[in-house]
Amino acid sequence: MRASTSTVGASASAAADGSCDPLRSLKPLAHMPTPGGTMPSGSAMERIVARGRLIVGVDQNTYLFGYRNSDTGQLDGLDIDLVREISRALFGRPDRVQFKAVPSAQRIGILQRGQVDLVAHSMTITCERMEQVLFSSDYLDSGQRVLVTDTSPVKTLADLAGQKVCTARGTTSLTELQRARPAVRPVTVSDWTDCLLLLQQGEVAAVSTTDNVLAGLSAQDPATRITGPRFTYEPHGIAVPKTSPELVRFVNGVLAHLRTSGRLRALHERWLGPYGDFYPPAPRYRD
Repeated sequence: MRASTSTVGASASAAADGSCDPLRSLKPLAHMPTPGGTMPSGSAMERIVARGRLIVGVDQNTYLFGYRNSDTGQLDGLDIDLVREISRALFGRPDRVQFKAVPSAQRIGILQRGQVDLVAHSMTITCERMEQVLFSSDYLDSGQRVLVTDTSPVKTLADLAGQKVCTARGTTSLTELQRARPAVRPVTVSDWTDCLLLLQQGEVAAVSTTDNVLAGLSAQDPATRITGPRFTYEPHGIAVPKTSPELVRFVNGVLAHLRTSGRLRALHERWLGPYGDFYPPAPRYRD
Protein backbone atom coordinates (compact mmCIF):
# COMPACT_ATOMS: atom_id res chain seq x y z
CA MET A 1 0.00 0.00 0.00
CA ARG A 2 3.02 2.28 -0.17
CA ALA A 3 3.07 4.97 -2.86
CA SER A 4 6.19 5.61 -4.87
CA THR A 5 8.12 8.71 -3.92
CA SER A 6 7.81 9.75 -7.56
CA THR A 7 4.13 10.41 -6.86
CA VAL A 8 4.77 13.03 -4.21
CA GLY A 9 2.12 15.67 -4.93
CA ALA A 10 1.24 19.08 -3.62
CA SER A 11 0.93 17.86 -0.04
CA ALA A 12 4.58 16.78 0.08
CA SER A 13 6.04 18.48 -2.95
CA ALA A 14 9.54 19.77 -3.43
CA ALA A 15 10.10 23.50 -3.60
CA ALA A 16 10.07 25.06 -7.05
CA ASP A 17 13.86 25.44 -7.05
CA GLY A 18 14.35 21.82 -5.99
CA SER A 19 15.95 22.80 -2.67
CA CYS A 20 13.40 20.96 -0.52
CA ASP A 21 13.03 17.22 -0.18
CA PRO A 22 10.48 16.28 2.51
CA LEU A 23 11.97 12.79 2.78
CA ARG A 24 15.40 14.03 3.91
CA SER A 25 16.05 14.82 7.56
CA LEU A 26 19.17 15.52 9.63
CA LYS A 27 21.53 12.62 10.26
CA PRO A 28 21.34 10.96 13.69
CA LEU A 29 23.94 11.91 16.26
CA ALA A 30 27.26 10.16 15.56
CA HIS A 31 27.28 8.88 19.13
CA MET A 32 23.99 8.53 20.99
CA PRO A 33 24.17 9.33 24.72
CA THR A 34 23.58 6.53 27.19
CA PRO A 35 19.91 6.46 28.24
CA GLY A 36 19.64 8.13 31.62
CA GLY A 37 23.21 9.37 31.30
CA THR A 38 24.78 12.74 30.59
CA MET A 39 23.40 14.54 27.56
CA PRO A 40 25.51 16.82 25.31
CA SER A 41 26.27 20.14 27.01
CA GLY A 42 23.97 22.98 25.99
CA SER A 43 21.65 20.69 24.04
CA ALA A 44 17.86 20.52 24.14
CA MET A 45 18.27 16.99 25.49
CA GLU A 46 20.27 18.31 28.46
CA ARG A 47 17.55 20.86 29.21
CA ILE A 48 14.82 18.21 28.98
CA VAL A 49 16.64 15.82 31.31
CA ALA A 50 17.33 18.63 33.79
CA ARG A 51 13.63 19.47 33.78
CA GLY A 52 12.82 15.85 34.52
CA ARG A 53 10.24 15.26 31.81
CA LEU A 54 9.73 15.40 28.05
CA ILE A 55 6.81 17.63 26.98
CA VAL A 56 5.07 16.48 23.81
CA GLY A 57 2.08 17.69 21.80
CA VAL A 58 -0.12 14.75 20.83
CA ASP A 59 -3.62 13.85 19.72
CA GLN A 60 -6.10 12.19 22.05
CA ASN A 61 -8.87 11.57 19.50
CA THR A 62 -7.23 9.52 16.74
CA TYR A 63 -7.70 5.81 17.33
CA LEU A 64 -4.54 3.73 16.77
CA PHE A 65 -2.25 6.79 16.93
CA GLY A 66 -3.07 9.02 19.87
CA TYR A 67 -6.26 8.30 21.81
CA ARG A 68 -7.58 7.94 25.33
CA ASN A 69 -7.88 4.23 26.16
CA SER A 70 -11.27 3.82 27.83
CA ASP A 71 -10.09 0.77 29.78
CA THR A 72 -7.02 2.38 31.35
CA GLY A 73 -7.73 6.10 31.06
CA GLN A 74 -4.24 6.47 29.58
CA LEU A 75 -3.16 7.76 26.18
CA ASP A 76 -2.32 4.99 23.74
CA GLY A 77 -1.39 4.44 20.08
CA LEU A 78 1.57 4.35 17.72
CA ASP A 79 2.57 7.99 18.20
CA ILE A 80 2.31 7.60 21.97
CA ASP A 81 4.53 4.52 21.92
CA LEU A 82 7.15 6.34 19.83
CA VAL A 83 7.19 9.18 22.38
CA ARG A 84 7.71 6.65 25.16
CA GLU A 85 10.70 5.24 23.26
CA ILE A 86 12.18 8.75 23.05
CA SER A 87 11.63 9.14 26.80
CA ARG A 88 13.40 5.81 27.34
CA ALA A 89 16.39 7.06 25.31
CA LEU A 90 16.53 10.27 27.37
CA PHE A 91 15.79 9.04 30.88
CA GLY A 92 16.28 5.28 30.73
CA ARG A 93 12.53 4.84 31.34
CA PRO A 94 9.46 5.35 29.13
CA ASP A 95 7.22 7.25 31.52
CA ARG A 96 8.95 10.60 31.93
CA VAL A 97 6.53 12.33 29.56
CA GLN A 98 4.04 15.15 29.95
CA PHE A 99 1.49 14.81 27.14
CA LYS A 100 -0.32 17.90 25.91
CA ALA A 101 -3.40 17.27 23.78
CA VAL A 102 -3.44 19.70 20.87
CA PRO A 103 -5.79 20.06 17.86
CA SER A 104 -4.27 19.57 14.41
CA ALA A 105 -4.49 23.27 13.57
CA GLN A 106 -2.33 24.22 16.60
CA ARG A 107 0.54 21.76 16.14
CA ILE A 108 3.01 24.20 14.60
CA GLY A 109 2.09 27.13 16.81
CA ILE A 110 2.60 25.21 20.04
CA LEU A 111 6.11 24.26 18.86
CA GLN A 112 7.02 27.76 17.80
CA ARG A 113 5.91 29.18 21.15
CA GLY A 114 8.11 26.70 23.01
CA GLN A 115 5.21 25.09 24.85
CA VAL A 116 6.33 21.58 23.89
CA ASP A 117 9.61 19.90 22.97
CA LEU A 118 8.12 17.75 20.22
CA VAL A 119 4.88 17.12 18.36
CA ALA A 120 3.97 13.50 17.59
CA HIS A 121 0.55 13.84 15.99
CA SER A 122 0.24 11.91 12.68
CA MET A 123 1.86 14.92 11.01
CA THR A 124 2.62 14.91 7.29
CA ILE A 125 6.04 16.27 6.31
CA THR A 126 5.70 19.01 3.69
CA CYS A 127 8.03 21.63 2.29
CA GLU A 128 5.70 24.36 3.53
CA ARG A 129 5.84 23.03 7.07
CA MET A 130 9.61 22.53 6.85
CA GLU A 131 9.92 26.31 6.57
CA GLN A 132 8.41 26.56 10.08
CA VAL A 133 9.58 23.44 11.96
CA LEU A 134 12.06 20.59 11.65
CA PHE A 135 11.01 16.98 11.10
CA SER A 136 12.43 13.62 11.99
CA SER A 137 12.93 10.97 9.35
CA ASP A 138 9.77 9.45 7.90
CA TYR A 139 8.31 6.88 10.32
CA LEU A 140 5.04 6.15 8.50
CA ASP A 141 3.82 6.35 4.90
CA SER A 142 0.20 6.79 3.90
CA GLY A 143 -1.99 8.63 1.42
CA GLN A 144 -5.30 10.43 1.35
CA ARG A 145 -8.47 8.47 0.56
CA VAL A 146 -12.14 8.69 1.56
CA LEU A 147 -14.29 6.99 4.20
CA VAL A 148 -17.99 6.42 3.52
CA THR A 149 -20.81 4.36 4.99
CA ASP A 150 -21.30 0.80 3.79
CA THR A 151 -24.49 1.83 2.00
CA SER A 152 -22.86 4.68 0.07
CA PRO A 153 -22.46 4.30 -3.73
CA VAL A 154 -19.26 6.39 -3.62
CA LYS A 155 -16.14 4.67 -4.95
CA THR A 156 -13.70 7.56 -5.48
CA LEU A 157 -13.28 11.21 -4.55
CA ALA A 158 -14.63 12.15 -7.99
CA ASP A 159 -17.99 10.62 -7.03
CA LEU A 160 -18.26 13.23 -4.26
CA ALA A 161 -18.39 16.27 -6.57
CA GLY A 162 -20.48 18.99 -4.98
CA GLN A 163 -21.03 16.98 -1.79
CA LYS A 164 -19.96 17.69 1.80
CA VAL A 165 -16.73 16.00 2.85
CA CYS A 166 -15.43 16.28 6.40
CA THR A 167 -11.81 16.94 7.33
CA ALA A 168 -9.86 18.56 10.17
CA ARG A 169 -8.69 22.16 10.27
CA GLY A 170 -4.96 22.79 9.84
CA THR A 171 -4.29 19.57 7.91
CA THR A 172 -2.88 18.74 4.49
CA SER A 173 -6.13 16.84 3.94
CA LEU A 174 -8.09 20.10 3.94
CA THR A 175 -5.63 21.63 1.47
CA GLU A 176 -6.07 18.68 -0.90
CA LEU A 177 -9.87 18.84 -0.67
CA GLN A 178 -9.78 22.55 -1.49
CA ARG A 179 -7.71 21.70 -4.59
CA ALA A 180 -9.89 18.78 -5.62
CA ARG A 181 -11.31 18.68 -9.15
CA PRO A 182 -14.18 18.07 -9.48
CA ALA A 183 -14.86 20.28 -6.49
CA VAL A 184 -16.20 19.00 -3.17
CA ARG A 185 -17.57 21.02 -0.25
CA PRO A 186 -15.15 20.72 2.70
CA VAL A 187 -16.61 20.72 6.20
CA THR A 188 -13.97 21.33 8.87
CA VAL A 189 -13.86 20.21 12.51
CA SER A 190 -11.23 20.11 15.26
CA ASP A 191 -10.90 16.34 15.66
CA TRP A 192 -11.34 13.30 13.44
CA THR A 193 -13.87 11.72 15.78
CA ASP A 194 -16.12 14.73 15.06
CA CYS A 195 -15.93 13.81 11.37
CA LEU A 196 -16.99 10.25 12.13
CA LEU A 197 -19.97 11.54 14.09
CA LEU A 198 -21.05 13.79 11.20
CA LEU A 199 -20.79 10.85 8.81
CA GLN A 200 -22.88 8.65 11.13
CA GLN A 201 -25.50 11.40 11.40
CA GLY A 202 -25.67 11.84 7.63
CA GLU A 203 -24.44 15.43 7.84
CA VAL A 204 -21.58 14.72 5.40
CA ALA A 205 -21.21 12.25 2.54
CA ALA A 206 -17.66 11.21 3.43
CA VAL A 207 -14.58 11.82 5.52
CA SER A 208 -11.26 12.37 3.75
CA THR A 209 -7.78 12.22 5.20
CA THR A 210 -4.78 9.90 5.21
CA ASP A 211 -5.76 6.25 5.14
CA ASN A 212 -3.89 5.51 8.37
CA VAL A 213 -6.27 7.87 10.22
CA LEU A 214 -9.24 6.52 8.27
CA ALA A 215 -8.27 3.00 9.38
CA GLY A 216 -8.78 4.06 12.99
CA LEU A 217 -12.14 5.66 12.23
CA SER A 218 -13.32 2.60 10.31
CA ALA A 219 -12.23 0.33 13.15
CA GLN A 220 -14.46 2.36 15.47
CA ASP A 221 -17.46 1.93 13.16
CA PRO A 222 -17.59 -1.32 11.15
CA ALA A 223 -20.51 0.13 9.16
CA THR A 224 -18.03 2.28 7.25
CA ARG A 225 -15.46 1.49 4.56
CA ILE A 226 -12.39 3.12 3.04
CA THR A 227 -12.67 3.44 -0.71
CA GLY A 228 -10.86 4.70 -3.79
CA PRO A 229 -7.15 4.95 -4.58
CA ARG A 230 -4.71 7.18 -2.74
CA PHE A 231 -4.56 10.61 -4.33
CA THR A 232 -1.64 11.95 -2.27
CA TYR A 233 1.60 10.61 -0.84
CA GLU A 234 2.08 11.42 2.86
CA PRO A 235 5.33 10.77 4.75
CA HIS A 236 4.97 11.34 8.50
CA GLY A 237 7.50 12.77 10.93
CA ILE A 238 7.91 13.94 14.51
CA ALA A 239 8.10 17.74 14.53
CA VAL A 240 10.72 19.73 16.47
CA PRO A 241 11.33 23.50 16.79
CA LYS A 242 13.74 24.92 14.22
CA THR A 243 15.92 26.11 17.09
CA SER A 244 16.70 22.52 18.16
CA PRO A 245 18.40 20.65 15.28
CA GLU A 246 20.34 18.53 17.79
CA LEU A 247 17.01 17.22 19.11
CA VAL A 248 16.02 16.13 15.59
CA ARG A 249 19.33 14.25 15.34
CA PHE A 250 18.65 12.62 18.70
CA VAL A 251 15.12 11.58 17.68
CA ASN A 252 16.48 10.23 14.39
CA GLY A 253 18.99 8.20 16.39
CA VAL A 254 16.13 6.72 18.39
CA LEU A 255 14.20 5.92 15.20
CA ALA A 256 17.31 4.38 13.62
CA HIS A 257 17.70 2.08 16.62
CA LEU A 258 14.01 1.14 16.49
CA ARG A 259 14.38 0.25 12.82
CA THR A 260 17.49 -1.90 13.19
CA SER A 261 16.20 -3.65 16.31
CA GLY A 262 12.88 -4.50 14.68
CA ARG A 263 10.98 -2.53 17.31
CA LEU A 264 9.54 -0.04 14.79
CA ARG A 265 8.22 -2.89 12.65
CA ALA A 266 6.71 -4.49 15.77
CA LEU A 267 4.94 -1.24 16.72
CA HIS A 268 3.54 -0.87 13.20
CA GLU A 269 2.27 -4.44 13.29
CA ARG A 270 0.77 -3.97 16.74
CA TRP A 271 -1.25 -0.91 15.82
CA LEU A 272 -1.71 -1.14 12.06
CA GLY A 273 -1.15 -4.78 11.10
CA PRO A 274 -4.83 -5.55 10.37
CA TYR A 275 -5.26 -2.39 8.27
CA GLY A 276 -2.41 -2.50 5.73
CA ASP A 277 1.32 -1.89 5.39
CA PHE A 278 2.11 1.69 6.38
CA TYR A 279 5.76 0.95 7.10
CA PRO A 280 8.10 3.73 5.87
CA PRO A 281 11.00 3.40 3.44
CA ALA A 282 14.63 3.47 4.57
CA PRO A 283 15.51 6.85 6.10
CA ARG A 284 17.16 9.49 3.95
CA TYR A 285 19.31 12.32 5.26
CA ARG A 286 20.44 15.62 3.82
CA ASP A 287 23.81 15.95 5.61
